[in-house]
Amino acid sequence: MTMTVTFVRRLSTLVLGGGAALILMAASPSPAWAQQVVVMVNGDPITEFDVQQRSKLLMLSTHKQPDRKDVINELIDEKVKIREGKKFGIDPSANDVDQSYAAMSGRMHLSTDQLTKSLESQGIRVDTLKQRIRADMVWGNLVRGRYKESLQIGEKEVAAAAQESGDQKPDTQGFEYKMQPVVLVVPHGSSQEVIESRKKEAEALRARIQTCVEANAFFKTMQNAAIRETVVKTSADLPPSLREILDNTPVGHLTPPEITRQGVEMVALCAKEPTKVDTPKKREIRDKMYNEKYEAKSKAYLRDVRASAMIEYPKQ
Repeated sequence: MTMTVTFVRRLSTLVLGGGAALILMAASPSPAWAQQVVVMVNGDPITEFDVQQRSKLLMLSTHKQPDRKDVINELIDEKVKIREGKKFGIDPSANDVDQSYAAMSGRMHLSTDQLTKSLESQGIRVDTLKQRIRADMVWGNLVRGRYKESLQIGEKEVAAAAQESGDQKPDTQGFEYKMQPVVLVVPHGSSQEVIESRKKEAEALRARIQTCVEANAFFKTMQNAAIRETVVKTSADLPPSLREILDNTPVGHLTPPEITRQGVEMVALCAKEPTKVDTPKKREIRDKMYNEKYEAKSKAYLRDVRASAMIEYPKQ
């Protein structure tokens, strides 16, 4: 039961934008009823089974049975989005969708098999979720591709938006960080004693290493350890918690060790330079403005595409 509830909460957050879900107990329909055509979209049918499956998926985020009309409209939208994508050569392969599905399961800390089995335990076919993933991939590429220029946000727009909101200081100091991730490998299945020993080893190295040159020389020759290539990020790219850790780490030193799947990980901070290219506040304003423009273009585009689609409801 714990595994099921945990899965449902993760799926609600990552896929559907909601809270914890109900465990579904709906009975399976008879084959004849399930294949009943509810609506035809450009000659492509949406069946009663499709509606039921999507309803179950939506229930994971709403705590209640979704409105049937809303479910059907969502399915119609997906049909016209995918058809529109094909007109412009945007047609994700099964492998593309599978990779996106695998990435989703990874963010949920599940394997793809675990995600699939968890969906099936709720009475939801994996294709139901993959169809939604496909439509989202197609539509995102379409909107961003066709309206790329009009979706761009200029610096003057950001400054004006900050002033309008009453924030006169959008250029709060930001930094550009140059970092090298470091890992002390801990074999899978190791005891807590082994993990703690590696963590103590990492703490000792933090006190010893004072430059990235030293870090490279040491970790490239150390057994069961690795140092990766330099990564460059600005303050706007990082969550507040990580920015705080980096800001409290002297240049050339290592961040506090963290236990991960790979082992004990740290970051060697090689450089930290002030920048106004993109600060956290400016990124926040820019992202908000971009999302607003994207949503407006998406809705208008979808309205036009639906208006030109052939949508037929069979007579009952």
